[in-house]
Amino acid sequence: METKTILAIDSGTQSLRALLFAENGKLLAREQQSYSPYYSSQPGWAEQDPDLYWKSLVTVCQALKKKDPKSFASISGVGVTSQRATMINVDKQGRVLRPAIVWLDQRVARPVFAVKGPLNFGLKLTGLEKKVMEFQTQGKGNWIIQNQPEIWEKTYKYIQVSGFLNHRLTGMFSDSAASQIGHLPFDYKNQKWAGKWALTSLLFPVEPEKLPTMILPGDPIGSVTAAAGDLTGLRPGTPVIACGSDKGCETLGAGVTNQKMVSLSFGTTATVQTTSQKYFEAIRFMPPYPAPVPGCYNPEVEIFRGFWMISWFKQEFAHKEVEEAEKLGISAEEVLNQCLERTNPGAMGLVVQPYWGPGLDHPDAKGAMIGFGDVHTKDHIYRAVIEGLGFALYEGMEKIQKKGKILVEKAAVSGGASQSDEICKITADIFNLPMVKGETHETSGLGAAILTAKGVGIYPGIVEAVANMVRVKTVFEPDPQNVVIYRQLYSLVYQKMYKALAPLYSQIQKITGYPKR
Repeated sequence: METKTILAIDSGTQSLRALLFAENGKLLAREQQSYSPYYSSQPGWAEQDPDLYWKSLVTVCQALKKKDPKSFASISGVGVTSQRATMINVDKQGRVLRPAIVWLDQRVARPVFAVKGPLNFGLKLTGLEKKVMEFQTQGKGNWIIQNQPEIWEKTYKYIQVSGFLNHRLTGMFSDSAASQIGHLPFDYKNQKWAGKWALTSLLFPVEPEKLPTMILPGDPIGSVTAAAGDLTGLRPGTPVIACGSDKGCETLGAGVTNQKMVSLSFGTTATVQTTSQKYFEAIRFMPPYPAPVPGCYNPEVEIFRGFWMISWFKQEFAHKEVEEAEKLGISAEEVLNQCLERTNPGAMGLVVQPYWGPGLDHPDAKGAMIGFGDVHTKDHIYRAVIEGLGFALYEGMEKIQKKGKILVEKAAVSGGASQSDEICKITADIFNLPMVKGETHETSGLGAAILTAKGVGIYPGIVEAVANMVRVKTVFEPDPQNVVIYRQLYSLVYQKMYKALAPLYSQIQKITGYPKR
């Protein structure tokens, strides 16, 4: 019997990866094309050439075919997952009309919808008026409509990176319902494009005809065209299956299919997310995202630029460790593990609040590091950063549990920093939960492969695909002694930091003008 393989394309902010999986979820081969996350022609702007994503896909597919021709020839289906909220304008032929506006972009639009009459009074009464005004200024489509009307007029479709790559592969302007995350006229509760008078349609007035056809995750989008096959080496006619956003696929690839588990993403943006059949907002006014499991939701709490703090630490404090890692041919994180091994839980009283900017539930936030003494070294700073991120993610899980009225029994870890066993151990102690780490850290790609396996009929459903393809490598059990220390630091110190420091953050902003408002 011929062995079937599955190709997952994971298009991230800093690289695109082609991942070849076996039917049982084992990663057979991997190719990666790195690129700059964005370029900036003006302060605060973050843009990228969309053709770079497609050229990277072509490059990695050809490299994968050369590396493992037999497995590549056995590909039964292709699935694409991508970064969220990076939007692309294309014409009727799918040609790019302007650079993609990357999710990191900070430009703001003018409000497009002014609330008047009784509705405005109601919004003021509930404190929503300011939020409604802020939301619409963040819509990059609104900015294009206002500042580049000629581009918007030529726009045939306004699509995510996944929708763009799906079109290049199949010729179809279709994308997964689980990929529609961003400032779009999307009905999150019913997981479909919003009606004309829905609030998201009023705040983000993208014409319905400019939106892609929505496909349920795990269903076919189309098949690889002859033209795409010539460029990528893929067999024309190979099915392309709808998948979902990178974080949603990561949650699925971690094996989180119900609310008894959470997925912890140790990535550039750190998140805690679960899969629920029930709609609820972990943070007020922040809808749960559409899950790659049809009909389900991914309630999420995000730590903006979460484990990017490791990159910041390496750049500012760890030149020696980075050089040592280069000489040894290993990752800098492996050398930095020694910082964690040389220090004790609690970092000798050094506590970090890892906020890099305001959020819905902490509008005046800045980062903070408190508890310094002459005993503290670079090692303690690194541990405090890791522990602070763990506290922030635990706080997010508490919000999910409270709003969803659920009790989490286990967590799954994934993302780049999850390759560090020391970081996983610290997180298990902070959460006081078993931490499951899969065989591969390419969890987003595995989630796309799971959906693709279901879509091409290898498994009858997503649950069966998860049961057969998610392969656990390690389970980190919490250390009871460390749990006691972390629980006290969290409840008696960390949880009180923002409330105590928020007035000072506000004063700092007024005095220095940073961050700009």
